[in-house]
Amino acid sequence: MSLPEGPEKARTVRRMFDRIAGRYDLVNRVMTFGMDRGWRRKTVASLGLPRGARVVDLACGTGDLCRELAGRGYRPVGIDFSFGMLAAARTDAPLAQADVLALPLSDASAGGATCGFALRNVVDLGGLFAETARVVRPGGRIALLEVAEPSHPLLRLGHRFWFRGVVPVIGGLLSDRRAYAYLPRSTAYLPPHAEIVMMLREAGFADAERRPLSGGIVQLFTGTRS
Repeated sequence: MSLPEGPEKARTVRRMFDRIAGRYDLVNRVMTFGMDRGWRRKTVASLGLPRGARVVDLACGTGDLCRELAGRGYRPVGIDFSFGMLAAARTDAPLAQADVLALPLSDASAGGATCGFALRNVVDLGGLFAETARVVRPGGRIALLEVAEPSHPLLRLGHRFWFRGVVPVIGGLLSDRRAYAYLPRSTAYLPPHAEIVMMLREAGFADAERRPLSGGIVQLFTGTRS
């Protein structure tokens, strides 16, 4: 089955996250064995911004990164286009329903930006990076967390079995099997990590780099606004 593109992709993703919002956090904890909490801590720690900095959390979902940002002394603002996810959010941060490709924020109005596991869900990755560069002021930092495949053959084999075989079953038992069958397949939208780094540098994050986490099952992209 082919993956949706363009406007149909946006509609599919929005409907999917509206459906799974209520049990999204539970499924995340189960399918990652709770490791997602540590990944988010590392994401926020990599910003290295002064306390009180305003940080935009792109595709904020239920607010996991917003809570982590607030705990570090930042002022998070969450943006997501799924009303279901925002309604299920557990955070005191200001939230807005909007497309991350057209952020309701002024130029250079944020000290930084984060994003957790959503790069593959946007319609235009280059557009997302350009829009992020627009709202992050010079010297500001970004930290973008996304899934990945390990480079080691045995780890890659085990990861594929878990992510593509077991995760849909867990999702079906706890939430929505269709959604959790789609999410592993959606990794096909991601360009190679070297290309993502180049896209970030071209967008205005000249020192952008990529770091694998947990043996390479996830990846963290960071950079400073030039």
